[in-house]
Amino acid sequence: MMKILEELSRFRVSRYFKLLFVIWDVILLNTAIILSALARFGSLDELFVKEEKTVTLLANLIWIGLLLNKDSYRMVRIERIESIVKRTIRKIIIHASLIAIFVVFLKFSDISRLRLLYFYLFFFVILLVSRYISMKVLKEIRAKGYNFKKIIIVGANDTGEKMRKILAKNLTYGYKFLGFFDEKSTSSPSQLFEIAGGFEDIEEFVIKEKVDELYVALHIDNVETINKIIKICEQNLVRIKFIPDFQLYTKSSKVEVAFYENTPVLMLRPEPLELALNRILKKVFDICFASLVIILIFPWLFPILMIIIKLESPGPIFFKQPRSGRDNRTFTCLKFRSMYLNDLAHDKQAGKGDSRVTKFGVFMRKTSIDELPQFFNVLFGNMSVVGPRPHMINLAKEYGELIANYSVRHYAKPGITGWAQVNGYRGETKKLVDMENRVECDIWYIENWSLLLDVKIIVRTLMNIVKGEENAY
Repeated sequence: MMKILEELSRFRVSRYFKLLFVIWDVILLNTAIILSALARFGSLDELFVKEEKTVTLLANLIWIGLLLNKDSYRMVRIERIESIVKRTIRKIIIHASLIAIFVVFLKFSDISRLRLLYFYLFFFVILLVSRYISMKVLKEIRAKGYNFKKIIIVGANDTGEKMRKILAKNLTYGYKFLGFFDEKSTSSPSQLFEIAGGFEDIEEFVIKEKVDELYVALHIDNVETINKIIKICEQNLVRIKFIPDFQLYTKSSKVEVAFYENTPVLMLRPEPLELALNRILKKVFDICFASLVIILIFPWLFPILMIIIKLESPGPIFFKQPRSGRDNRTFTCLKFRSMYLNDLAHDKQAGKGDSRVTKFGVFMRKTSIDELPQFFNVLFGNMSVVGPRPHMINLAKEYGELIANYSVRHYAKPGITGWAQVNGYRGETKKLVDMENRVECDIWYIENWSLLLDVKIIVRTLMNIVKGEENAY
């Protein structure tokens, strides 16, 4: 089998990959339909009913449309399997939603809902197994030296070197680096790299070595040179790709390209929560999760905490503090009081062994019980279950002046827990680097938000509470 695959890999099957991918997925989809009918009815007779045939046709057409939309069939060589799986799950959810709408709209009352459930379960499993095996087989072939692409990088600099390391990091990516091309100047920093030739050598080299892809890592000032390289690539059927060094402008690990008519616009960071649908999903999740916590936990836990807090020290049960929220707007953050009454509560962070913290307060902080009233903040709309932690007003102002991108964390609603907290960046920030790490995690969360990420953070938070956290004091 492997020998057959190796022979096939010698041909340019990538040209036909889109068509093959769609055909293979249609086969898998119809296999899932057959399996679902056998599981539900014990035979295939029901599939020949008019309504079932209509739904089967719609299922095929919708899936083909979803595959062709925004290149969903693509499997980038350096893309992680997790990314492909996430994209596939999203398509299945959309597919199921559209089929459900059609069934209701066309009033197909005889369609078996259980059969449809079986279909999506089978289809989900078959697709995941298929995607996983495909990736593994392709990686195995590439690791043996087949189906690789020859590449060169124009621009022997840090940006070019970063790309070389990414593509050369793993043999299974299937890239063969042939060298850097840059100006042959003894004073040039490019001498730090192994140069295969100058700009004038590129054309001869790509023809001789049959280069597949050329990456341009030059500064935009080299417009004339870049235009010559584009001409060379287009005349010799070499794919050309540009590596914009956007991190000259921002520390963001991602950028987003939007098109205003035909003009590309580079934005510093993608913000999934700027999409109305994502905001609605997060809002619904927040309200449902917060309501469950308040309904299931507060009725029995609140009286116990109220009595203990009151018995241990005089003062209110709740601690209210102004904090910075989304768009840096101030809101009142609620907590169970874990300190003795003091004049520094709104100005000084709690530290290890802080004498202001009560004995029961130590336990509440260790287990994060003191944060439970913030679920009311979630219902009030001031906070989210997951997001960057809200800071005291004076702390936000201080770090806003010390850390350039600190305010970016205010693009999202503050959360009861967050990506920074589950990665160990919680509690007192003794050094500036502690806050810098926290801000970096918060920005990463804003750029990479998904409902699954929120669930993952909540699960990790619960696990950390059970295990106990060193920085919780």
